[in-house]
Amino acid sequence: MLVANRGEIAGRIIRACRELGVRSVAVYSEVDADAPFVTLADEAYLLGPAPANASYLAIERIIAVAREAGVDAIHPGYGFLAENAAFAHAVADAGLVFIGPAPRAIEVMGDKLSARLVALEAGVPVVPGTADPVTEVEEALAFGAAHGYPVAVKAMFGGGGRGMKVVREAGEMADALESAQREAAASFGRGECYLERYLERPRHIEVQIVADQDGTTVHLGDRDCSLQRRHQKLIEEAPAPGLNPEVRTAIADAAIKVARAMAYVNAGTCEFLLDADQTTFYFLEMNTRLQVEHPVTELVTGIDLVHTQLRIACGDGMGFKQEDVTVRGHAMEARINAEDPHRGFLPTPGLITTLDPPLGPWARFDTAARSNYEVPSQYDSMIGKLVVWAADRDQARARLRLALDELRITGIPTTVPFHQLAVDHPAFAALTHSTMSVEREWELDQMPASSTESPSKDLTATAPPSNRGHGHRTSREVALTIGGETTYVTVYGTTTPRIEDGGMSRRQRERAAGAGNGGSDGPRLTAPMQGVVVKLAVEDGTTVTAGDLICVLEAMKMENHIHAHRDGVVRFPHAAGTAVEKGAILATIGE
Repeated sequence: MLVANRGEIAGRIIRACRELGVRSVAVYSEVDADAPFVTLADEAYLLGPAPANASYLAIERIIAVAREAGVDAIHPGYGFLAENAAFAHAVADAGLVFIGPAPRAIEVMGDKLSARLVALEAGVPVVPGTADPVTEVEEALAFGAAHGYPVAVKAMFGGGGRGMKVVREAGEMADALESAQREAAASFGRGECYLERYLERPRHIEVQIVADQDGTTVHLGDRDCSLQRRHQKLIEEAPAPGLNPEVRTAIADAAIKVARAMAYVNAGTCEFLLDADQTTFYFLEMNTRLQVEHPVTELVTGIDLVHTQLRIACGDGMGFKQEDVTVRGHAMEARINAEDPHRGFLPTPGLITTLDPPLGPWARFDTAARSNYEVPSQYDSMIGKLVVWAADRDQARARLRLALDELRITGIPTTVPFHQLAVDHPAFAALTHSTMSVEREWELDQMPASSTESPSKDLTATAPPSNRGHGHRTSREVALTIGGETTYVTVYGTTTPRIEDGGMSRRQRERAAGAGNGGSDGPRLTAPMQGVVVKLAVEDGTTVTAGDLICVLEAMKMENHIHAHRDGVVRFPHAAGTAVEKGAILATIGE
């Protein structure tokens, strides 16, 4: 079997092949030549240069490699071509098995508008929205006037939060529609977008579906993925906690209805938004692939989803029925990304100098990284997934907290400090959080400092118990000179809320500090990471004010808005479409 993907999910699928005695074939781009998943496979073939459209999105090249390698099937993983109907058709036309649903299911459910129609015809409620793609700003403004704000602009052919923008007032609509279309085209090859009424404080609930070729369709319980930023998930858990049993049953039944209406085969996930009343829910979309968060379902059900996918694709059935599925305990997954949560989750590609996963029972770390691994800037920012299981939710939070404290990644900032804060956040513990909480409600000042540097000597210190009731534990390496020799010790402490900001909000402090920008006291504004300048927001020579948006930098499949760090006249050394290195001058703002 050929795995048409990279990174963590490629490693996950290759391991499943090895367990089942299936020969595995990896494909890779030039920048991934030394990646761990490449050496894990039985065979590996170079696809092409680093850009995804020349490698992981190159359908003809992937099919050619599959023929050359003599495989029987192709697994797309998630992302890239996983929900590309043209790729599924090409696999079938080549006489190979596509490990996923039929192309028609991908086409219908991949188009968010046709997916909504399937749900409505199956008697499943959907969020009010447009029936056709929206291309003109005037049409979008008319929808906002009719339904009120906020409005969500969403990519028709994508997922994972890519190509989604939230518009809170009419004046933001034009830029949001343009940005969503551009981001959707870059991520999925299709830029069409539609509009939906945006729910203010929903929970994100999803149901895992598996269906075999004999017509058996079952669900494997639900998951809660409400802790998000930029509409991308940060922590997922199974089962979804605190659901009324009747609501839980109704959501599972709705997912089964949608899957059966499509005559769906293989693994898929139906996603729903649960409104603030904790009773009203709406169908959001169906992901016709394996989800990033599938491990939490595996841990609470004991069912290996990749094994199940292969059984179904072989025509052997899934090997179980609905009455055989039992959910036991509670599982949580923290997505560890190469992003700096102290700087607005700015992408941080670069060299991981040390990676030591946590050890202990019921902890799992799915990753394709290692010590001395270079995280490339061309792809998604996820380094790995830290997953734990326990008897109940509180024990799972405690176990995840311990695993996060033990996980050691140095060299680049990661999202670990955010997860350390989140797992003990009162709102998360009390289940009062929503998909809006991280970006609009939580103050992130108490995050531990990012530990990016390795000590010069490999010394170990035992940390005292964390004083979690009064802050969050931080640590740093301190050099002590004793008797003419330098000794390194680890100093532990706790953070406390800052009070010197005069009541400023988190967003105000970030803007004042130039969060996400490479600004300074001088005229030069530099790139905070390697990326591509996809848009100049103002014309060269324009007079701007500190805080104004001046350009958009795309890195690791995310658009990052760069704001002016001072008042003055802006000059751009690069045109839109230019690739820049970290530290390159994006603009100068002078008198």
